Amino acid sequence: MSDRPMGDQSGADAHAFLADLEAILDQRLRERPEGSYVSRLTARGPRRVAQKVGEEGLETALAIAAGDRDEALDEAADLLFHLMLALRAVDLRLADVVALLARRHEAR
Repeated sequence: MSDRPMGDQSGADAHAFLADLEAILDQRLRERPEGSYVSRLTARGPRRVAQKVGEEGLETALAIAAGDRDEALDEAADLLFHLMLALRAVDLRLADVVALLARRHEAR
């Protein structure tokens, strides 16, 4: 088993994509386009978005416990997407989470 990502994106490219995805989420939240998954899910309220984070977290954990790398990757992508969306409900971004992790690491 490799510690390298399955795709061909470098770490910098992956981080840039997350920033792009966050911008797309912000745009969808602002414009609420008809037919958008983000629009439909957030229209159901922050509790429903939080529930999706829980569901995807459980599915990720179960895939990992089963040793299913492909399923774990798929579910982790869903989890990260829904977590990024849920963070926006409390005016947070992924960068805020990363900054906290960095501060915790520096405190060691």
